[in-house]
Amino acid sequence: MKYSEASIGRIFIIRLENGDKIPDTIEDFAKKHHINSAALIFLGGAKKGSKVIVGPEDGTIKKPIPMVTILEGVSESSGVGTIFLNEQNIPKLHMHSAFGRKEKTITGCVRKGIDIWIVGEVIILEIINTNARRKLDPSSEFELLEP
Repeated sequence: MKYSEASIGRIFIIRLENGDKIPDTIEDFAKKHHINSAALIFLGGAKKGSKVIVGPEDGTIKKPIPMVTILEGVSESSGVGTIFLNEQNIPKLHMHSAFGRKEKTITGCVRKGIDIWIVGEVIILEIINTNARRKLDPSSEFELLEP
């Protein structure tokens, strides 16, 4: 385990609108408002056709080719995530969400693109006084958090 200590900065309350895309809209907001590190909460609707990463096929990281599921219909959604700068000093969102429709729930990472249906609510809690960032891990090819 690795860790560091930080403080809470600004708090942003955001209403995403029909057709806004996650992660793009949130990452663009972070750039515009100079948010380098944050925790966030999301809830709202996701459009049919949104893409969710649901893991590697066999659980290995030799080839990090993700399995992607496409939402078959409009879905209720909730998620949590973090924003940290990568090695190019770009704020990158890492968010996992659950998407429910009728009795079926799909849970996964949003990085392939979630389109908002009608409304999405996001609370961003800025994290300050930290040097934590995402760094490329050569063995997995993932940008991993280095606290």
